[in-house]
Amino acid sequence: MNILKKDKKDEEGGLGNPFQGLDKSTVLQESRSFNDTPINTRKCIHILAKVLYLMNQGTYFGTTEATETFFAMTKLFQSKDVTLRRMCYLAIKELANVAEDVIIVTSSLTKDMTGKEDMFRASAIRALCKITDSQMLAGIERYLKQAIVDKNPNVSSAALVSSLHLLKPNFDVVKRWVNEAQEAASSENVMVQYHGLGLLYHIKQNDRLAVSKLITKQARQALRSPYAYCLLVRIAAKFLDEDPESPENAPLQEFLESCLRHKSELVIYEAARALVNLKNVKTKDLQPAVSVLQLFLSSPRPTLRFAAVRTLNKVAIMQPQSVMTCNLDLENLITDVNRSIATLAITTLLKTGSENSVDRLMKQISTFMSEISDEFKIVVVDAIRALCLKFPRKHMVMMNFLSSMLREEGGFDYKKAIVEAVVTIIEENNDAKETGLAHLCEFIEDCEHTSLATKILHLLGQEGPRTQSPSKYIRFIYNRVILENAEVRAAAVTSLAKFGAHCDSLLPSILVLLSRCMMDSDDEVRDRATFYYHVLNKQDKQLSSGYILNTLNVSVVGLERALAAYLKEPADAPFDMKTVPVATVPIHEQQKPVKTSGEVTSSSQKSAAPAATRQDVYAEQLAAVPEFASLGPLFKSSSKPIQLTESETEYVVNCVKHTFANHMVFQFNCTNTLNDQLLENVVVQMETGDEVDVQSNVPCAKLVYGTPGTTYTCVGFSEDTTQVTASFSCTLKFIVKDCDPNTGEPDDDEGYEDEYVLEDVEMVVADHVQGVVRTNFLASWDEVGDEHEMEDTFALSSMESLEEAVTKITHFMGLQPCERTDRVPTDKSAHTLLLAGVYRGGIDVMVRAKLALKDGVTMHLTVRSTDPIVSEVVMSAVG
Repeated sequence: MNILKKDKKDEEGGLGNPFQGLDKSTVLQESRSFNDTPINTRKCIHILAKVLYLMNQGTYFGTTEATETFFAMTKLFQSKDVTLRRMCYLAIKELANVAEDVIIVTSSLTKDMTGKEDMFRASAIRALCKITDSQMLAGIERYLKQAIVDKNPNVSSAALVSSLHLLKPNFDVVKRWVNEAQEAASSENVMVQYHGLGLLYHIKQNDRLAVSKLITKQARQALRSPYAYCLLVRIAAKFLDEDPESPENAPLQEFLESCLRHKSELVIYEAARALVNLKNVKTKDLQPAVSVLQLFLSSPRPTLRFAAVRTLNKVAIMQPQSVMTCNLDLENLITDVNRSIATLAITTLLKTGSENSVDRLMKQISTFMSEISDEFKIVVVDAIRALCLKFPRKHMVMMNFLSSMLREEGGFDYKKAIVEAVVTIIEENNDAKETGLAHLCEFIEDCEHTSLATKILHLLGQEGPRTQSPSKYIRFIYNRVILENAEVRAAAVTSLAKFGAHCDSLLPSILVLLSRCMMDSDDEVRDRATFYYHVLNKQDKQLSSGYILNTLNVSVVGLERALAAYLKEPADAPFDMKTVPVATVPIHEQQKPVKTSGEVTSSSQKSAAPAATRQDVYAEQLAAVPEFASLGPLFKSSSKPIQLTESETEYVVNCVKHTFANHMVFQFNCTNTLNDQLLENVVVQMETGDEVDVQSNVPCAKLVYGTPGTTYTCVGFSEDTTQVTASFSCTLKFIVKDCDPNTGEPDDDEGYEDEYVLEDVEMVVADHVQGVVRTNFLASWDEVGDEHEMEDTFALSSMESLEEAVTKITHFMGLQPCERTDRVPTDKSAHTLLLAGVYRGGIDVMVRAKLALKDGVTMHLTVRSTDPIVSEVVMSAVG
């Protein structure tokens, strides 16, 4: 007992890290002790512990260093000490990927694996499989198969887990061990059964029928291991999600529901979690799982309460009605001693509660906000944002709460989440705009984060001029010019300029402030202030709109490429901005937009290359095709591939449309799903009766099993510039060569021609238009002018709501909604949709659609463009 006692100083000092500040060179020097005779067991164990610590901390070991340490360590196999031998196994596993010639210990490990010392066998198997390659595996296959069915559960589990690691690079070998894995899956040991089932599934996972049989068989056997049951539940849930509409799913659904009545709480929770996370799950199917989770909410075990409330929190996002039955139990958890549980309970209630309960819930949140970590505070912020969007009339209560959170201490991610929540509320609820802007103005007075300050200044420049009293924001913005760093000052200057361009009454004051900024110590701030001052001083609305309110909408990567091409070939003509591709704007969030630095770029970002968007990647791919070198810059690529076949057919094909100034390139992505066929000279033949010319094809030379290939077809536009639509029938043509399914080698060199009919492809008006954001639509509308304006009235009888009309009009025209007019108030029967974009060739186009709902939707459409033909074409998208 005296040995266990500590000095008082040791107790006061606490438990420190004995390896803190460990030096690699010192440890390598110490490793020479492995060669000592006799072996100092205790010292060698300590040195090996140091080596493992350094490697796990990420310390780099060179090949020579690792190899020397490894060979010195092999001398330790002379010792019979159990602890030292197991440390050697661990070191072999860590050094195997770095050191050379580790294969030298194969015979020693094989001897330990097949020996009588059970303490060595399991660890030896793990270490041996770490250094085994495909050639060596055949020599030890017999031993591994025997180890899988060994009576010692530790040895059996080690062999099963090692088999899983060997499966991917050696699938053909490991799949022969299926009988041994089946025997392990029937073991009475819970871990062996779990690992055996895991290996069985991974061997069969690519065969859907085999997986179905595996689930059915194991479910009937009533597995002893709760871990194996949990794995089986996950396998069944994945099987159901892969094909939710399959008629074979009913027994599996019943199996998951039967697991809710299992004697193990672990299995019950896993089944409940699987059921609520199923794709296309119906409300009635959720009830049994929700009822089980509700029982767990009152469990005396904190882990079960946490698991249940965390799962219900996720369910409440998509199915709040299903969770409302648990509200009483959730309210009891608000005072839980575990603050993580209390946080999840309150955020779940925020998602499921009524409008009347908002005030009470906000008071309860405030009592423990200071006691939880930033991670859970962010969860609360996200819940408040969702609740504010759900109950917009309660925005004052929640905005005040978010404002108080902004004033508290917290990290960057926490503050960023609050700012983004306030911005979202401002964008979605016009009544909350001025309150939200006021809170953000107060926050930037003490904001320590440059990126948040610039984001808020950018928002103030966009939204502030449209408020009832825009002048009250000027003081907050100009304070940033006086007090902040250069990046924030630059963003503040841009924000001031937007107030001057939008509000005539503030222009004289803005000019005075900008003139002061022209004396700034930073060159970017001075340049911005000088530029904006001279633009505003001309008092030309079109000039202000083009250079301040509506910024340049071009692809940065495309601009760089166009400028580089212009400089390579000197020309007398000036550089034409119309040759630069327009910046990609996702319509209806089809793809997540590439984030740009709103108004200011940090010094570290200035030197970094701009991130390539999806369209930039396509442009690079097309530029590498010699046949398309003369087509010019890429104007637009379709946002989503068009599926031309079913996903289960032998040949899977989708199409992406690429628009150039005078041509359209159809990119066909093809996949061969037949492992006994090799396709060559693959091409899609397109035919049409419309006035367009199919000019050329770029075939895919070879299409092997499972590897996608690409073929292109180039179409020239009609000489009649008003004819921009066409319909094409498509046929996939190719030469088939039968081949060996295992090697992929063709049986002969001849082959035979074959074809496969695809779905038709349409060329529509939206393919010729790229949507762009116009932050000030009215200024851009006046800038385009009414010289080529066209207007007409349409009865959209097939559309039953304004929301449907807005969605379909935006889709047909390919334009971008401006000033958030794509959001239709639910209580209104009339709405005005504002759209903007650029037609191929760099021609601006603006659309104003006045919609009225009465026995269908009536639309008065006005189109403006700088080209009369473009106005006519865009009008035809609806007509």
